[in-house]
Parts: sequence; C-alpha cells; structure tokens
Amino acid sequence: MGLVTDSTAWLITLTVLTVSRYLLADVEVTAAWGNVLRNVGLLTLLAMALQIAGGFMSGLYRRKYVVGSLDEARVLTILTFGVTVILSAAVLATAAIPRSVILAMFPMALLLMGGIRLVFRLFVEGRSVPGEEAVPALLYGAGELGHSVVRQMRVDPFSKINPVGFIDDDPSKRGFVLNGLKVLGKGKDLEVIAKRTDAQAVVICQSRVDSAFLRDVHDVTDALGIRLLVFPSTNDALTHKRNARSLRDVSVDDLVGRHPADIDLSSVAGYLSGKRVLVTGAGGSIGSELCRQIHKYGPGELYMLDRDESGLHTTQISIFGHGLLDTSDAVLADIRDPEALRHVFAERKPEVVFHAAALKHLPMLEQYPTEAWKTNVLGTLNVLNASMEVGVERFVNISTDKAADPTSVLGHSKRMAERLTAWAARQDAGSYVSVRFGNVLGSRGSMLPTFQAQIEKGGPVTVTHPDVTRYFMTIPEACELVVQAGAIGEDGQVMILDMGEPVRILDVAQRMIEMSGKDVEIVFTGLRHGEKLHEDLFSVNEQVESPHHPRISHAPVDPSDPAHLEFESWLEAARDKSALTNDEPDGPQQRRSLSLRDEVFAAGGSGR
Repeated sequence: MGLVTDSTAWLITLTVLTVSRYLLADVEVTAAWGNVLRNVGLLTLLAMALQIAGGFMSGLYRRKYVVGSLDEARVLTILTFGVTVILSAAVLATAAIPRSVILAMFPMALLLMGGIRLVFRLFVEGRSVPGEEAVPALLYGAGELGHSVVRQMRVDPFSKINPVGFIDDDPSKRGFVLNGLKVLGKGKDLEVIAKRTDAQAVVICQSRVDSAFLRDVHDVTDALGIRLLVFPSTNDALTHKRNARSLRDVSVDDLVGRHPADIDLSSVAGYLSGKRVLVTGAGGSIGSELCRQIHKYGPGELYMLDRDESGLHTTQISIFGHGLLDTSDAVLADIRDPEALRHVFAERKPEVVFHAAALKHLPMLEQYPTEAWKTNVLGTLNVLNASMEVGVERFVNISTDKAADPTSVLGHSKRMAERLTAWAARQDAGSYVSVRFGNVLGSRGSMLPTFQAQIEKGGPVTVTHPDVTRYFMTIPEACELVVQAGAIGEDGQVMILDMGEPVRILDVAQRMIEMSGKDVEIVFTGLRHGEKLHEDLFSVNEQVESPHHPRISHAPVDPSDPAHLEFESWLEAARDKSALTNDEPDGPQQRRSLSLRDEVFAAGGSGR
C-alpha cells in the first residue's frame, strides 16, 4: 500500500502546487501548458524513483514497520525530506517549475502520506475491538504503561478486557484522553466510578506499586465484588515484556510483600560484570534468586554452591535451561566442611561471594542449637576464611532481622555471623558486608504457603498471636536490594533493607481466607520459644544512617574474633535473652526499635 500511495502523493503534490502557482499569479501560459505538465511529469518520475529506492533501502516498503506507528513516521519524514532536497536542487538548476513550489513540497507530500496511513490505521483498529464477552474494566494509571495497555486491549478482538475509562491520582490528568478513553477521576472516586461505568474489574497500570497501595485498592474492589488485576513485578518484567496478556489477578504476595526499589544498574554492573561470582546456598529460595539476578549482569563465571543436589538442579534449569549438573558452575559442597571449601575456592578463585547458605527455621533451631552453631556460625567462618585465602574483592553475608537484638538461637547465630563478617573486614583488603532483612514470601516453609495449605485442607489456620506483626518482601525485590547493597556497602557494616511497614499476621490470614471463599477457622497457638511479638530491623544501640540509597540503611557492627568463639557461652547468652523476651514479649525495647525504623527510613538520614 505504501509504495503506491506515496508515489500518488508526489504526483498530487507537484501537480497541484505547480498549477496553483500559475493560476494564482494570473499568468498567461496557455501555449506552454504542455511544457509545464511535461516538466511536472518528469519531476514526479524522479520523486517516485527516489522515494521507492529510499523506501526499499530503509525497509519502509518491506513491511519492517507497523503502519501508522511513530517508527514508520520517523523513517517516512527523513525519507521525504531527502527526496525534497534533491527535487529542490533539480528545480533550482533547471527552472522546470516555479521555484516558489519548493517551499510547500515537503509539508504537503508528508501530510498526504501520513494522512493516508493514519486513516488506514484508524480503519483497521476500528474493526478490531474486544468481543462481547470481554469484561468491562477501569484502568488505574494513565501513564506510559496505561497508554500501551489500552491500545493493545482495544485492537485485540480476543482481549478478555474491554477498557471503559481511566483512574489517575494526578489532578492535572482530569479529563485527559488516551486512545479515546477519558480519565474519569481519582482513586478516592473508584467506587462511584466503578458503579457508574458498570466496571467488573480494575487493572493496575502503574509500573511501580507497593503493597500498601494495592491493599487500599483491593479493599474497594473486594467490597464491590469486582476483580483486581495487576502486571508482573518490575523484576519479572525485565525478562518478560509487560502486555495485556501478562495480566493476572492480584495475589496475597502482591498485597503483603511488594516493595519496588530503584536500582543503580551502573554501580551493580560495575562489580558483577565480567567477575567470577560464587553464591553459597544456591539451591535455596534466596540463593537461587540471587543467582538468577546476578546472571543478568553478565558475570565472567557464576558458581552455584550448595549441599542440596536437587536444589542445584532446579537453579541450573531456571538459569541455563538445562539441569545436567556436569559443568563447573554447579558445586556440590557443604559449608560445614572447611577443607572442601578451601579446595573449591582455590580452584574457582571467586572475586565476589554472596553467602546465603544458612539454617533459618526458628523453632527447629531452638530444639537443635548445635546445628545453628555448626552452620550459621562455624559455616560462615569457613566461608570467610576461604574467601580471605583467595583474596575476594567483595563478600556479602545474607543476614536476618532476627539478628537485631536477638532473642532466639537463630537470631544469635546470625548476629554472630554479622560480627564474624565485620572481623574479616579488618583482616582482608576486600570489602566484607552483611545485609539484613525480614521475612520473604514464597520461600520453603514460609507463612503464605503454610496458610494456603491449611486453607485448602479446610483449616484451621494457625496464628501465634492476634497482634503479632512481621516485615515482608517478595524474594525478587529483596534480592534486588541485596545486589544493590553489595555495590554500596561500606567495609564491616551491616546493610539494613527497608521492608516497608510491618504487617499484622492475623490480617493476612483473614484476607487469604476471604479470597479463598471458604469458611475456615483461625486458631491462636501462642508465641513459640524465642519468638518476638514484633520483629526489629535495628538493634537499639545501633548507629544507623542511609547515605547512599533511601531503601538501604547502614550500621556499624562490633567485630568478633573467632579465636574467642565458644559454644557453651554463646548458647548460654542466647538462652538467657530468649527467656527474658518470652517473659516480656512486647517490652519497651521492641517498641523503641519500631519507632527507630520509621524515623530512619522516613528521613533517609541517620538516627540512634
């Protein structure tokens, strides 16, 4: 279509402009009309030849561009301007037609070519509309994502969503029109607008949304009995382009643990690209996601170390598409075995190490504290020693919020791992930091899968205490911040991730039961030994600041010399603190830590 219409556009442009010029000038050229038309014909043939040649060379006439798209318009403009320049030179050299025609050639020809394309696109898109079975929906967000999504939905006859209008909290967009749909109001008007438009769904069309926002919207849609649809998280969108077909119903993960973060890609790529990177615990939830994210930055080598061969198999498939386990990137070793670690490190010579291997289940470690000591304390020391022997450039120890004012065996073991990492920072030229964060959603044995299994069985759902709260974040978003923390961490410090606001576990259980549509009982079992009513991100006496990233705070760590490690005294201290906390589960120390977290992350500065 383009080749014929563009050639015709040049014929019309040159003929109309030339004839109009003579008629408007009231010049007697009756005897010369034959020469005039001949000259117009020759120039038209030249324009057509140039347009066709340039069009094939640029791909314009080889269907490389969507008709009426900005990409096609850009190429068409450049090509038409080039043809106009050559035609202008020919007119100036031969005076075949009036020189004044030159000024109007480019805009008129481009207007005709572009206009024909626009009409064709409107005709095609007008015939392709969602079917009658498509669900009427409001789109929340009239930005770039909303613009892209509404166009896809309105031209797809198989779309399951039929957009009826936009919601946007930006007051300047009130009445704004995108692809024929108006912005009907703000989020606070959602209930009224949904009833007025008979919308049966709300689609969140914002690139970065957090859980608090989604919970507020879900409360409205749930009350109205309509669906709430979301796009994948930013991390998922890096590998899977967001489009109308990637929409899904909102999940509890979205409502509890979605906290998108801004990542400085240049700083992250600077310490990972081309480097030999080793991840311990690579078969686990955190370790495997770290491997997937690190792989995106193009490390020279990525070594995945774990004692769980099945976990390594799963991780290798998710990254490389195969689970052969016969390549050097999959390392089967136990961090409890110092000699095996030394051999692995001496052979692979990693430059960056992420230490994610750990035992993490609090009640289990209360029963078996020796295992926590062997893995979380001595195992970490083994990894640190192996790292120092080969001179790693950067070491990142994955910690937990339970290490802040620890009251459990798990917390004390991870706090000791932080202190050992701080000790290593003083012994070696490399950078050694710890990263502390709370509960992640989707890990093996975590709260949400447990609740889901209990609901599917008909209950009861077990909650420890009506007022117990926890910090939550999805695994991908937590790992994004871990990788960023590795780039900005200062030697010997612990980096503390902003987990958003703590969430009451009872609220999560009730919401999951409501979303299931089942009638399930909730039973309170009481806090277990070593558990806190409210978790802390900071210890009371930690000096905390956020100098580099608003979502990552820094705090110094008191180093611990491994020469003074002694199991019995460590266990006695852990037991004493655990007993004290269980006597006073909601004491002033924990309330103080909650207020400290709000102060530091709200100010983006420092606090005590």
